[in-house]
Amino acid sequence: MKAIEVAEALRKHVPAHPAVEKVVVAAPGFLNYYLAPGWAAAQADAIAAEGASYGAENIGQGKRVQIEYVSANPTGPIHVGNGRGAAIGSTLANVMTAAGYEVEQEYYVNDAGTQVAIFGRTLYARYEQLFGREVEIPENGYPGEYVIDAARALKDQYGDKYLKPEGEEPDPEMGRVGLDVMIAGIRKDLERMGVRYDRWFSERSLMSDGGPYAESMAILEKQGQVVQRDGATWFTSTDLGESKDNVLVRSDGQPTYYATDIAYHYDKFITRGYDRVIDIWGADHQGHVSRVKAAVQAVGGNPDALDVLLYQLVTLKRGDVVVPLSKRAGEIVTLSDVIDEVGVDATRFFFLLAGANQTMDFDLDLAKKQSDENPVYYVQYAHARIAGVLKRAVEDGLSSAGADVALLTHEAEQTLIRKLLLLPETVEKVVIELAPHHLTHYAQELAGAFHVFYTQCRVIQADEPALTKARLRLLDATRVVLARTLGLMGISAPDSM
Repeated sequence: MKAIEVAEALRKHVPAHPAVEKVVVAAPGFLNYYLAPGWAAAQADAIAAEGASYGAENIGQGKRVQIEYVSANPTGPIHVGNGRGAAIGSTLANVMTAAGYEVEQEYYVNDAGTQVAIFGRTLYARYEQLFGREVEIPENGYPGEYVIDAARALKDQYGDKYLKPEGEEPDPEMGRVGLDVMIAGIRKDLERMGVRYDRWFSERSLMSDGGPYAESMAILEKQGQVVQRDGATWFTSTDLGESKDNVLVRSDGQPTYYATDIAYHYDKFITRGYDRVIDIWGADHQGHVSRVKAAVQAVGGNPDALDVLLYQLVTLKRGDVVVPLSKRAGEIVTLSDVIDEVGVDATRFFFLLAGANQTMDFDLDLAKKQSDENPVYYVQYAHARIAGVLKRAVEDGLSSAGADVALLTHEAEQTLIRKLLLLPETVEKVVIELAPHHLTHYAQELAGAFHVFYTQCRVIQADEPALTKARLRLLDATRVVLARTLGLMGISAPDSM
């Protein structure tokens, strides 16, 4: 049979439903369902009554999910690229919580390893310089001004406590204290963006006696998946389908990043027992995904319960001009710099505009515009406009109490209601695809439908009190959904602009 004939045959068997006005066959073989206007209008009342809980789903059914994101080395401040990961991770946590998951957000602190040691030596050189010594930072050290700031903070707090005779090795404790200073700065910048973690997990804690590192390595050895080659310790990951084996411990006795990642994921799945783990990494870690999944399988976890979301690079622009990410030698454009210029709301919204797998342009000039061209302004202005109308209604002694929403038959009213009904579906889509950018697209479409309604349908009409009540009820519902959508993205819903 032709597709259109199949569609016609199916249409005859579609049962009646109060939500459906009609079902129409369309070429080349679609069934188009039209919502019944009366049913749709009634949903405005239902949404307004449900309030801030509207859009909550129970997809997760209480399953425990850990989302680990940003986790930048504490050897420098949070930069623009990290900010994109922060917006994606915290928004995904909000949405999954709304979808019925028990979500825990975590920052993995890389406070061990080679780079931390290099940072410690750089910090000590800067510390010595503050006491007038003529020393150079290590050749592979960190030249940024932020290291000088950290050294100055140590000097201000501890004086010359960590100053050793010239030529002597620095006290390892100083490096750890310096890292604490850097981590405090990272925490402050992320909290400024509305990102708050349930746990800051120390890499060093993995290495404790009998801890996750020792336990996971013992499992691999017991399974015969550890071999010695060229003075190093290897994981025979080819046994699990990987294209090559991977080094666990270098010939100098230092564990690799891969070894500590194995221990960390062992801790997530086995020690703490999460039902699902979501890692959010920069795209440069793409090659690491399959081997971490292989390691999860090897230590007894479920690799299918590990999702790795990779996000692409950010290009800062002012109009058509690209902003260099290095402001001066050794310095980067930090997340704090961007927030200073455009504010938290615009920063979060713009980071969420594109799918994680797409590179994105962040136009600083556009993010500051107070016009319809700026998407976050466009959405927030819709909420502020609604708040203004509702405030005026209260001043005039009007309310939506007892509204007859069946009067909401205008096409602009019906279109707006149909958009309001899409929030639960959008929440579900974000969770299934791990794609928070659907929220920004939905918010813009919803704001657009409201602005059309506002232009075509006068809300407060002295000669139409019943219609006024119905439209105020529709504004109540729209305000609920706009505020809920912005809230899921960690963005404010202003009452005035």
